[in-house]
Amino acid sequence: MVKRQKKHSRKNRASKGFQGSAGNTRRINASTEYETCTEHLSPFGGLLAAIKFLDLVEFKEIFHFAYRAPTRKPKLGHYLMVVGILMLLFIGFNRIWHFTYVRLDALLCGFFRLTRLPTASTFWRYVDSLGINQANAFLKIMSILRERLWQLGGLDYEQIGISVDTTVETLYGNQQGGRKGHNTKNPGKKGYRPVLCFIDETREYLAGKLRRGETMGGKETAAFIKTIEAQLPGCVKGVLLKADGEFLSWLSVEAAIKAGFHFIIANKRCDPPFDTTGWYRPWKRKDMEYNSCVYNRWVGRPSAGLLPCEFRKRKSTHRGNRFNVNFLKMTVIPTGFSVPAFQAKPIR
Repeated sequence: MVKRQKKHSRKNRASKGFQGSAGNTRRINASTEYETCTEHLSPFGGLLAAIKFLDLVEFKEIFHFAYRAPTRKPKLGHYLMVVGILMLLFIGFNRIWHFTYVRLDALLCGFFRLTRLPTASTFWRYVDSLGINQANAFLKIMSILRERLWQLGGLDYEQIGISVDTTVETLYGNQQGGRKGHNTKNPGKKGYRPVLCFIDETREYLAGKLRRGETMGGKETAAFIKTIEAQLPGCVKGVLLKADGEFLSWLSVEAAIKAGFHFIIANKRCDPPFDTTGWYRPWKRKDMEYNSCVYNRWVGRPSAGLLPCEFRKRKSTHRGNRFNVNFLKMTVIPTGFSVPAFQAKPIR
C-alpha cells in the first residue's frame, strides 16, 4: 500500500560548518587551528598606553619631588617599585602575590629592563616598610597630578562640591583597631571605619583616612576638614562641603568656616527642634518640604550666623501618602549663600 503525504515533513540536516551570523562565541577545542610564532607577545597590551601616559604627565619627576622614601632601599629603586604595583592594579590583579603570574611578561620586563621581575615577597617587604609619612606623600603626589591633569584636560572648576562620608571595612581576624559598630552587611563583626572624600564633578578621590572602628569625634572631624584645603587645585575658589550627622559638631562647623567652605551637614534629629507649622514647599510637583528658623541658642555659639534648615520628603505607605517624621534631616547652611535653603548649591 502506498501512502501519499501532502506535506514534506523530512527534517533538515544540521549544518556542520560555522555560520557567519552566529551570535555565540567560538570555543577553543581540539579542532581549533593554531600556529606557532617566534615573537614574544603580551596579553596586557594596554600597559603600553599606561606607560606613555606616565611620561605625558611627567609622573617620574613628580614622584621624585614629592615622595618621601622609607628606610628600606630596594635594588630597583623606589620609583620602579611603586610603578610596578600600579601596573599590577592596572592589569586587574588586586593582590601582590599575583606578581607570580606576570614575572615573565615581555612588556613588563621590557619596561623594567629585566629578564624577569622580582619575586612577590620583594614587593611585600617594600609595602610593609611604608608608613604614615609615605601615605601623606602619596596624597601630595595625587594633588599635584590632579592639578596637572585638570590643566591638560581643560578643566577649570571654580566652584566644586565635596562629599565626605564614612564606611565600614569588615575584619575577619584580630587586627589592631577593629571595633564592633554600625555594620549593615555583617552585623556583630569587628571592622575599621575609614573616612573618604570625593569631588562631585569629576568623581575623584580627594582624601581619606583608615581609622579604627569607632565613630568620629568633633576634634577628629575638624582635623580632617583642615586637610582638605591642601588637596584642592589652584583654580578652585569655592567649595560646598556635604557630610552626614557624624560631622555635626561645632568644631567641624568652625573648621569649615575657617577654611572658607560652604557646607551642608545632614542629620536625622536636631536640637533645638523646629516649629511644626513652618513647613513650606518650593516646588509643587515635588513631595519635598523645608523648614527654616533661627534660634537664640544657635546665634549664641561662636559660629554665629548659621541658618538651620529641616527637610522632609513624602513617603508612600499602605495607608496612603503621608510624611514620615522618622526620616527628618537637619541641614546647617551658612548665611553667605544669600538664597533660600532649597537653593543652596555650588554654582557650576
